[in-house]
Amino acid sequence: MDFPPSAADCISPLDYRFWDPEIAKHLSPRAFLRRQIQTEVALVRAQAARGLCPDKAVSEVTAAAGQITWEEVMIEEDRISHDIQARVNCLRAKVSDETKPFIHRFATSYDIIDTANALLYREAAQDLVYQRLVVLVHTLLDVAEREAATAQIGRTHGQHALPITFGLALAVHASRLNECALNVFENAPKLRGKFSGAVGAYNAASKQLEDPEAFEKEFLALLHLKPAEAGTQIAPPEPLTTLVSSIVEACGVMANIADDMRHLCRSEIGEVSESFAKNQVGSSAMPHKRNPITFENVKSLWYVVKERHGTVLSTMISEHQRDLTNSAAGRFLPEIFAIAAIMAKRLNKAMAGLVVHREAMARNLDTARTSIAAESVYTALAAKGHPNAHEKARQLAVKSREIGQPLMNLILEDEEASKYLADTPIEQLTPTPGIAEHKARSIIAVLRNRYVW
Repeated sequence: MDFPPSAADCISPLDYRFWDPEIAKHLSPRAFLRRQIQTEVALVRAQAARGLCPDKAVSEVTAAAGQITWEEVMIEEDRISHDIQARVNCLRAKVSDETKPFIHRFATSYDIIDTANALLYREAAQDLVYQRLVVLVHTLLDVAEREAATAQIGRTHGQHALPITFGLALAVHASRLNECALNVFENAPKLRGKFSGAVGAYNAASKQLEDPEAFEKEFLALLHLKPAEAGTQIAPPEPLTTLVSSIVEACGVMANIADDMRHLCRSEIGEVSESFAKNQVGSSAMPHKRNPITFENVKSLWYVVKERHGTVLSTMISEHQRDLTNSAAGRFLPEIFAIAAIMAKRLNKAMAGLVVHREAMARNLDTARTSIAAESVYTALAAKGHPNAHEKARQLAVKSREIGQPLMNLILEDEEASKYLADTPIEQLTPTPGIAEHKARSIIAVLRNRYVW
């Protein structure tokens, strides 16, 4: 079996452009092998606890587990064309003949694979993805707190709407992402292991054990796992699908944040920008360019991860007690965890270094004020008893746009409107951010004090 000798020979961008040793520690083939070996050791320990094998077997298998290398397993797999049996052979080769029978005893391949996957993905979700999401949430809260009072024009449908504060916009993003992070953390422990054999009926174990279900619980408890309530040759896919879905949801929120920041970086808006290194180049043709590349990169990764999610949903279907249609597709599953971790780390760096152009926010808000006062005019007219306040405000707003005059000037000139609003203070007709600053600080306080762990 040939493997690429260097990063330059790899195909997946995760193995060179997006390479991250921390991610590899959790999700690489070596990491998966480590979890499989851990599962095999637990199986021997469970047998020893019942007196089904001598304690010597536990010591031997534990020692052998520390000597197994991924390379030797791959060589053996190349020889026999079976991944799980290759690992079993390598483990048995390092113990005495007396201990060999207890390795992989009663097990089918997916007793080990699904249990090892539960360990792998639980750890990756909690110790990698969740931790990076929490760091990003805290960064968002820091920037939101700093900008809690920074007035900004809100936008709906890409158009000027009403004033908010930039801090509120970020606090809302932080709240959404925090909810996703909690879902990831809470769904990870729901992953289940299994030891029910080739069709879920405990066929092999029931030949020698009176209570194979109890043995399954004992074995999985050594790995801090619980068995699925029911299964076939494989564990039910729903817990893993739910976990993956919660991770993909978090990726969607991160893409939303990146997209919002990217739009605010536009030359015509210019309210924020990414920090730019001294020697950084923005374009090979246009030396003046300072592109929002990190925000664009995060959104681009979203395109990839959401399609991977579709593959996970597709592999929920397995015919009868199990088919092999998930085998190739399942090997891409770690990429979802990896991409989520990459997105969180990159977006965190961009948000931590975000340059906020408050003067541009103020300028854009001032430009919008003359056209966005219609809501204030509408509510003021309604409060004074105008029978068709919304339509009157709409007519004035349309006229304001058509002739290029401030809405306030038209109100003073309009006999009908001025009759209702003559004694209304100008402050009541001027659009403000409302309680945006208060709401931002309230969200920040709740997240800091209660939800972010």
